[in-house]
Order: sequence, then structure tokens, then C-alpha cells
Amino acid sequence: MPQIELPALTWAQTRDWLLGDPLSIAITVVVALVARWAAFRLIDRVVDTATQRHTDRVVSLGGRAGRVLASAVGVDRERHVQRTRTMGAILRSIVSFVIATIALLTVMAIVGIPLGPMLASAGVGGVALGFGAQSLVKDFLSGIFMIVEDQYGVGDVVDTGEVVGTVENVSLRVTQLRDGNGVTWYVRNGEILRIGNRSQGWSMAMVDVPIAYDEDVERAQRVIRDVVGGLHEDALWADRLIEEPEVVGVESIAGGSITIRILAKCVAQEHFAVQREMRERIKLAFDREGVRGPVVLPTLPPPGPVGRA
Repeated sequence: MPQIELPALTWAQTRDWLLGDPLSIAITVVVALVARWAAFRLIDRVVDTATQRHTDRVVSLGGRAGRVLASAVGVDRERHVQRTRTMGAILRSIVSFVIATIALLTVMAIVGIPLGPMLASAGVGGVALGFGAQSLVKDFLSGIFMIVEDQYGVGDVVDTGEVVGTVENVSLRVTQLRDGNGVTWYVRNGEILRIGNRSQGWSMAMVDVPIAYDEDVERAQRVIRDVVGGLHEDALWADRLIEEPEVVGVESIAGGSITIRILAKCVAQEHFAVQREMRERIKLAFDREGVRGPVVLPTLPPPGPVGRA
């Protein structure tokens, strides 16, 4: 039976081998781990700094008006923290992928694997995949920008151009909405060309109050100002109004009536409730002060057919 003779390695040869490729690979892995740790520390510090600065800015607003405005313009702390942490998670994933890819290619180059054909094949495959998955890449990129730019979040009422509804879930590829009829819509992020967010910022409540043509306009406006001033001072409605409602004046004169317009800057999505409350209080105040509404003219029946003599 033939015997296999192993090459005799001296200590010097073993040392040279250990100090060669294995040491280079170990150094590459260690450098990659240290770089990943340092990048994560930097990202966490940036996220914490951004969150703290936002908290200080909200606190500096102060007062009831400041708190209402902070909520109205969409800078509440919890949402900002959630968005900032999401951005940090995306950055950490990107950093991990880039560092791991560079480390793997470096190790392959040290071992002696030719990278040219592999990179060429990967380039061709990437081009083919890019052509075949253009819509998927578009959806993911749009989802990343939507999250980073805080265009909308869960619970917001948005208009995507195709449907208006409440956001129930946001992912990198699909946004899930539920409209007013209870229908669930799944909208691909790459297909959303414009977004109207009704839950960010503030909304404007507009109420038109008609009065009789011969009614005293100044007296009617004075009654309305007392009503909207009381609404602004009411504790139940103070947190919904950013500013005191303004009686802008006569909007139109037509059909035997004069229309007076009131505008109120409110927290987002609260303008419907504010409008209903203002109409109810103005109606009760008009009845109490004797301010008359427009006269409703009787409707005459259409003439019947003319009979033959």
C-alpha cells in the first residue's frame, strides 16, 4: 500500500504562513467589525442628538398655544422619535451591508479568488435584475424617502390621488389605507405621485352664516364675535383651536340674505367639529338676541295644463 508523504514544514515556514494570508484575513474581519461598531455608535449619537434637540424645541414653545401649535404642525415628540429611530435603523442596515460586502471582497482577494469575472457576472446580473424589477426598486426607494421625509404615518388621513383614507400600515413597498366606507386599499409606494396629508399641520374651519337682508349687520357680527370668543375660552374647545376665530365680514349678498363668514384656525382634522359647534352656538345666540335669518319665499306650484273651453 503506497504511503502518502506530507511535506515537512519548518517552524519558520509555518510562522510565515500564519503571518501571511490568515493574519490578513483576521485583520480584515477585525477592522470590519470595528468600523461597523464605530458607525453604529455615530448613528446612535446622531439619532439621540436629533431627538434631544427636537424635545428642547418643543419645550421652548411653552404655554397652551405652544402645545397646540406643536401638535398642529406635526412635531409631537413620539412621532419624531419614531421617525428618527426608523431612519437610524435604515442607516444601520445600509452600513452593515456595505461593510460586509467590502470585507468579503477583500478576503476573497487575499485568498486569491479572481474578482474580475465575478464582478462582471454580478454586473450583468444586476442589470438584468434592474430591468426586471424596476417597479420593485421604485417602490422600495419611494418607501425609504416617505419614511425619511415623514410624509405620513400610521393614523394620518391622506389623499393619494386614487383614494382618501386613514393610514393603517406603512412598509417600504406598500401603504395600507382604509377609506370612509371601510374598504382596505393597498397602494404601492412607487405609484404614489402626490400626497395630501390632512393630519399634519393645521386645518381651517369656515362657517357661512346667513341673515335677513334688512337685519343690522353690525349687531349680527357683534353677536357672532361674542359666540366665537366664548368658544375660544371654553376649556373643552381651547385645545382644538390654535387661534381665536375671526369674523372676516360680509361674504355675499344674494337672494334676500346677507352671508357673514367666520374663519377659525384649528388642529388638523378638528375643523369639522369646530364648524358644527360654532353653527349650533350661533343659532342659539341669534334666537336669544332676536337676529333674524333670511326669509324663505314660498314655492309656487307649477301651472297645470290649460283646459279647453
